[in-house]
Amino acid sequence: MNQAVMDMLGQYKISTSADAENALKEIIQEIALLGLHRANFFEKAAFYGGTALRILYSLPRYSEDLDFTLFQPDKNYSLSPYLSAIEKELNAYGFEVNVETVDKKIKSDIESAFIKANTKIHLMKIKTMKAFEQKAQSTSKLQIKFEVDTDPSTGFAVEARYLLKPTSFPVISLKKPDLFAGKIHALLYRKWKNRVKGRDFYDYIWYLKNDIPVRLKYLQEKAEQSGHASPSDLQTVGQLKEAIYKRMDTVDFENAKEDVRPFIKDPSELEFWNKDFFKQITEKIRIE
Repeated sequence: MNQAVMDMLGQYKISTSADAENALKEIIQEIALLGLHRANFFEKAAFYGGTALRILYSLPRYSEDLDFTLFQPDKNYSLSPYLSAIEKELNAYGFEVNVETVDKKIKSDIESAFIKANTKIHLMKIKTMKAFEQKAQSTSKLQIKFEVDTDPSTGFAVEARYLLKPTSFPVISLKKPDLFAGKIHALLYRKWKNRVKGRDFYDYIWYLKNDIPVRLKYLQEKAEQSGHASPSDLQTVGQLKEAIYKRMDTVDFENAKEDVRPFIKDPSELEFWNKDFFKQITEKIRIE
């Protein structure tokens, strides 16, 4: 395996096979971002979501997907020109991957692709991870979803954030108040089906703990565009708090804990998760 990858692995404390797989996924994500930078992807799109928070702002949980938004709507946008750049970059660092678009039967505003790699093969390639290779199935995959919103709300602000490994390069990201707005939109309106997305609630705590304000105008735009709010909704911090309080009354927090547990190191962080806890910390929310 490439020495730069070995140096990146040296940053992780790996004691389980899950730790090993999460570390490999995150390194693949960072090298994929480098490939996108080289292909000028960030001239038209910005990074957002949980993985942006993890990689660029040190969120203390692992994240699975790479999410991006265009700066302006473009119904003809295609990921295809960038996929070979991702594959080429990862191959250059010793990863054997396939990058495939998602062929959707119904056209949507989200362009999607998957980065796929064989877990067992890559654990075998790394001397320090051979102890975990035996637990991996021969067909198990390191799989990372890659999505771009091609019809975005555009009221966000961006900044360049620099990564130093595997080499120094910039990534264009939404600023933290806009990332928080996007997270609250997910927390309020995401359809959970049979599993609550506990990762949304974990990230919500992180934003509040770090005293990051919500860009309310961007949240309003997103909620109105998605059909979840009218122009008169979410006009004040009081309205925002009330919407969050109502959402908390609907949450199965035991289910939420199960969702986020595989992505964090310290399960004791989840001990006090219940609707009263989340309602009380919501009092700390600020807007921008």
